[in-house]
Amino acid sequence: MADNRVVVYKGPGEVAVEPIDYPKLEVPQEVADAMGMTVAAPHAVILKIVSTNICGSDQHMVRGRTTAPVGQTLGHEITGEVVEKGNDVQFINEGDICSVPFNIACGRCRNCNERLTGVCLNVNPARAGSAYGYVDMGGWVGGQAEYVMVPFADFNLLKFPDRDQALEKIKDLTMLSDIFPTGYHGAYCAGTTTGSTVYVAGAGPVGLAAAHSAQLLGAAVVIVGDLNDERLEQARSFGCETINVGDGGPIEEKINDILGVPEVDCAVDAVGFEASAKSGEEAPAVVLNQIQTITRAGGRLGIPGLYVTGDPGAPDEDAKEGTLKIRFGLGWAKSHFFYTGQCPVKKYNRGLMMSILHDKAQIAKAVNATVISLDDAPEGYKDFDKGAAKKYVIDPHGMIPA
Repeated sequence: MADNRVVVYKGPGEVAVEPIDYPKLEVPQEVADAMGMTVAAPHAVILKIVSTNICGSDQHMVRGRTTAPVGQTLGHEITGEVVEKGNDVQFINEGDICSVPFNIACGRCRNCNERLTGVCLNVNPARAGSAYGYVDMGGWVGGQAEYVMVPFADFNLLKFPDRDQALEKIKDLTMLSDIFPTGYHGAYCAGTTTGSTVYVAGAGPVGLAAAHSAQLLGAAVVIVGDLNDERLEQARSFGCETINVGDGGPIEEKINDILGVPEVDCAVDAVGFEASAKSGEEAPAVVLNQIQTITRAGGRLGIPGLYVTGDPGAPDEDAKEGTLKIRFGLGWAKSHFFYTGQCPVKKYNRGLMMSILHDKAQIAKAVNATVISLDDAPEGYKDFDKGAAKKYVIDPHGMIPA
């Protein structure tokens, strides 16, 4: 039996790569017991990980900003080669290289049938929706590993049509598991279309993916705001306008300097609950209020940035349970459309795959994909936490071409 290793949360600011059992074709016991399903999972496959990425959502856990316990396995951005499959897997075969949506979905419940795979009703006893290697998401083992089990494989997996082409473009295709669909979801739900002016709050990987997606959707101008100059430089590298939101003056004036008007057609919050004010102090509602202020009346707000119901490190008691001081009256007065929640990856990943395979999207360049080994994952987490303008792609088996 092959060995396996996985990245594990060891406490605030610390992760380690540790041995773990080789996966079995089984669902977590807690899911089986609560949901009335068998532990045995003939619908599942085991993947040899080709690439798995470090995500800002992982970083929230590693900073101690969730209720994740020590020992939580990490990693939900997974691309892999099928090395074993259950006897109920009909259309995926050993040797196939596939993208894994970070949403675990059964493909059978009402929400899955309505394409709301981010809130599947059958894979998490705690709430609707699940993910690999994430707190309160059903106990599924994380994919920053050498091998991982994927349930309901025929439904969940996106098979790449050609193995050699997939490996050649793997640094782009690895983004299909989360940040490319998530960024696209934010821009799409914000109503981005031909000629739109778009503001993206946050120049981390999801913000950069949202900005690139807005360009694919036909935006005339994409403005990215952040406090990190290195990340803003990365946004400029593929044609975005940028604003350092910490450099004095109201943001409306800075937008006016770019567009000639102080408002945009639509906005995307790619920051989430760990947002900071100009002073550097944490202010979890600041971005939500900012995008309401700068979006025109009748405009839309896409909010893929993560917000949580439990944040032990929040600046006040309300924020610790996800209760934020949002200027909802302003949004109401401006007839804003708010769209929040996990991206339903399967809604977008096939189309975005085709955009990559036919050279219409260059997401790896947009987010500065940077390949590291599994052993280098702890250092990657530290660099990412310091604000590195990179998207770290872990290569556990040396399969990514130089």
